[in-house]
Amino acid sequence: MNKVVVSPAKVFSLNISEIAPDKSISHRSVMFSMLSNGVSEIENFLRAEDTLNSLKIIKNLGAEVEDNGKTIKISSNGIQESFEILDCGNSGTGMRLFCGLLSSAKGHFILTGDKYLRGRPMKRVTAPLISIGAKIDGRENGDLAPLSIRGASLKAFDYKSQIASAQVKSCMILAALHADGVCTYTEPELSRDHTERMLKGMGADIKVNGLKTTINPLKNLLTPLKIRVPADPSSAFFFAVAAAITPDSNVILEGVTLNPTRIEAFKALERMGADISYELLEDKYEPVGNIHVKYAPLHAILVENNISWLIDELPALSIAMACAKGESLVKNAKELRVKESDRITTVVQGLQSCGIHVDEYEDGYKIIGSTLKKAKVDSGGDHRIAMSFIIAGLKCGMEVRDLECINTSFPNFFELLKKITTIEIS
Repeated sequence: MNKVVVSPAKVFSLNISEIAPDKSISHRSVMFSMLSNGVSEIENFLRAEDTLNSLKIIKNLGAEVEDNGKTIKISSNGIQESFEILDCGNSGTGMRLFCGLLSSAKGHFILTGDKYLRGRPMKRVTAPLISIGAKIDGRENGDLAPLSIRGASLKAFDYKSQIASAQVKSCMILAALHADGVCTYTEPELSRDHTERMLKGMGADIKVNGLKTTINPLKNLLTPLKIRVPADPSSAFFFAVAAAITPDSNVILEGVTLNPTRIEAFKALERMGADISYELLEDKYEPVGNIHVKYAPLHAILVENNISWLIDELPALSIAMACAKGESLVKNAKELRVKESDRITTVVQGLQSCGIHVDEYEDGYKIIGSTLKKAKVDSGGDHRIAMSFIIAGLKCGMEVRDLECINTSFPNFFELLKKITTIEIS
């Protein structure tokens, strides 16, 4: 797939039960199975490139995997040294979490990824790991992959992070499980908390008090996971924006995680005027339910708090801002610059090509809402940029290039999009 041409949408009303399973939870479910003492069972695993790479990596690390197409069963006797290079593909989550998981494992491991991932900064995890005894090296003094990891004895730590990042926090929690004493991790703002929830559900001794997480090293292997991965709210959000910007339209997004740290973008869209309601259905490892989004005229907002809770959805939220009345401002979002692309620059350039006035800042941008115009946009290999501007095409038509990246997180995106409008893929 090189490009897609999207036609403007008419009124639509949909129930969508086929939203891609959550990528963050899918990654963690296979990784955390390596810490258990039995057979973990994972239903509704995201079968996308990034998460399948994580599944392949744990096989290379010695896990026995049984997959009948519906449920994945994983048995592990601990992490084994691999003679294979461990390829994370496009996944920063995969690489950063595996750094924490492997830093205390016996053996020598090599982590790499595609050309985009090899250009993303890794020192945010390698530096704190090295400071507690990890043996990690890579290009640019350990900042860029490929990364070489030799398992080592890790010291207990009291780490105060300068950034709110679920990837950094998760990496350090995984390292703490095999440190030589009690560890604490403090962040400036609460980041997404799947790792804490899932590991506590498996029996890990983890306590969260505000912004401080205390981790006791493992005394025994953890209880195996028995989990059905909920739908990904980051993926669902594209269709929430689609309904919010298409007059008289509505969508029900079924089986989505309602974790408060994952639905901040929906709350922002509510503040813009969209009619959104939530229905809780279950709450085990994660609260899960349905989200109903109805069109309503949108107005501008300021986004400056809880940025780490909506960092993946900001490109799509920016499309809603472009359609809203007034001047919207995004602040404190410098983290966008180190995602799959520099998302501040790619959002700004993409919207400017659509005729929207956008001012770029070091930590965000200002969008003056107006009428989107059809344009040609290059994704830069970033799946969320690609899908965001495809959704923009529902207002005005759009041509978006470099589409293979969409398979990393949302393989059936186009199948669902065809329920709303006509598209031409070439």
